Amino acid sequence: MTFLDVDGLTTRYQTSKGQVHALEDVNFSLEKGESIGIAGESACGKSTLGLTLIRMIQGGKIISGKITFDGESILDITESKFDNDYRWKKISMVFQGAMNSLDPVYTIKQQFVEVLKEHDYEGDSEKLIFDSISSVNLDESVLKKYPHELSGGMKQRIIIAMALLLKPKFVIADEPTTALDVLIQAQIVNLLKKLKKDGMSIMLITHDLAVLSEIADKIGIMYGGGMIEFGSSQDIYKNPKHPYTKGLLESIPTLRGGKPKYIKGNPPNLLSPKEGCKFIDRCPEAMEKCKKDPPRFKTDSGYVMCWLYE
Repeated sequence: MTFLDVDGLTTRYQTSKGQVHALEDVNFSLEKGESIGIAGESACGKSTLGLTLIRMIQGGKIISGKITFDGESILDITESKFDNDYRWKKISMVFQGAMNSLDPVYTIKQQFVEVLKEHDYEGDSEKLIFDSISSVNLDESVLKKYPHELSGGMKQRIIIAMALLLKPKFVIADEPTTALDVLIQAQIVNLLKKLKKDGMSIMLITHDLAVLSEIADKIGIMYGGGMIEFGSSQDIYKNPKHPYTKGLLESIPTLRGGKPKYIKGNPPNLLSPKEGCKFIDRCPEAMEKCKKDPPRFKTDSGYVMCWLYE
């Protein structure tokens, strides 16, 4: 049985200027213990996908689609049941921007204790908090401090420790290494590898395709609110299908030298998306047929949304 199956997920945000088509018919699946990387430019829907999976899309609404997690359709259960039985216990999230995720008027320990009280934890809370802090290479002295007394990297690791506190089955990590220097970043990557080895499923949302190559079994490429290519990590890196995926990979500097390429133009306006392929205005392979929405064409390990593979 598939551990996580996302089928036709569509999410909108209502703004003063109209509806933002944040997610459009997103599809992918994940087996237990597998990790998936979500990549793409800013404002392509990566963070909205993570927030939709954990049902925390403030100002947004799930229009259609289905999310099956560990055999249960989690969009069909009540908010109170999801909060009590799923959020943080089975599914947790490392939010982007640690500065906004910690309360400035409480110590770090108070914030850990609050999480445990909220979920009626009855075990040894002191040991659980200490083990969680230790797992991200921090000592217990940070528990007495307030957020403003910690560096950005330390706060980021605190947020990761909180997400792991109740030992969830699935962790969504939204840019978890952004605020960290290269040494701490390597430690966090190794931690995620260990969690995966221990059987935890992970979704890693990042701009850093190099980090994904170390962790992800599968990769989903997002553009214009849709997942335009999905497949195994090996296939995405060695044989990318979509012109946008190829452009992303060609923009990464390599040790072999040579000047990285860049994708000309700007991402589409999701307030008023046009019919057809969202990448058409920037695509070097664009043709007349691209003015119609491309269907999903099956690949060796997933699919691609591109008329080149009709």
